[in-house]
Amino acid sequence: MDEYLVPTKAADAEFTERRSRFIGHIFPAETEEEALAALKKMRETYWDATHNVYAYIIHGGATRYSDDSEPQGTAGMPVLEVLRREGLENVLCVVTRYFGGILLGAGGLVRAYTKSAKLAVDAAGISQKRVWETVEIPCPYPLFERLRGEVTAAGGVVQDVEYGAEVLIRAILPQTASQGLLARVTDVSRGQVTAQVTGQEYRAFPVDRDK
Repeated sequence: MDEYLVPTKAADAEFTERRSRFIGHIFPAETEEEALAALKKMRETYWDATHNVYAYIIHGGATRYSDDSEPQGTAGMPVLEVLRREGLENVLCVVTRYFGGILLGAGGLVRAYTKSAKLAVDAAGISQKRVWETVEIPCPYPLFERLRGEVTAAGGVVQDVEYGAEVLIRAILPQTASQGLLARVTDVSRGQVTAQVTGQEYRAFPVDRDK
């Protein structure tokens, strides 16, 4: 199955540049129809704005952008380039501008629209859509912190911890990393612990690309 990055959630971010108000909006959109419906809603909500610039990328589908009457190349394309640099698909970004009376010039517009889109992406977060596997690791208490660290090192996320006679760690991690983790758990515990894969999902899950 395909692996690609998507926004984790819808989000907004706002800043002011030389009295012009810029509001960046990010929306997950599985289809072009969803992107256009969200765009229509933004235009209705911000009907009094000077511009509602947009760009969207649909996985395996259309890529579109619009300057919405800003000078050509100063608005829609910079927004689209932010989405491309972040590697995002199935995403719509709308940047709403309320003109503050001071001209920004072509370079200023490019910088402002780029900044607005990036702030909105950061607010939304990024998720990886791929095959993930759920893993259960029953372990004695003295090994808990070490094995939890192994999950993180393998690119996984601990979703739940159950405390009883021993600790049960439930985690999700990329399919490509699960077998390596199982072997690592056996090695680190010197055979005391056996982890097992309990399920599989094709879904988007938040990732930290700064690690």
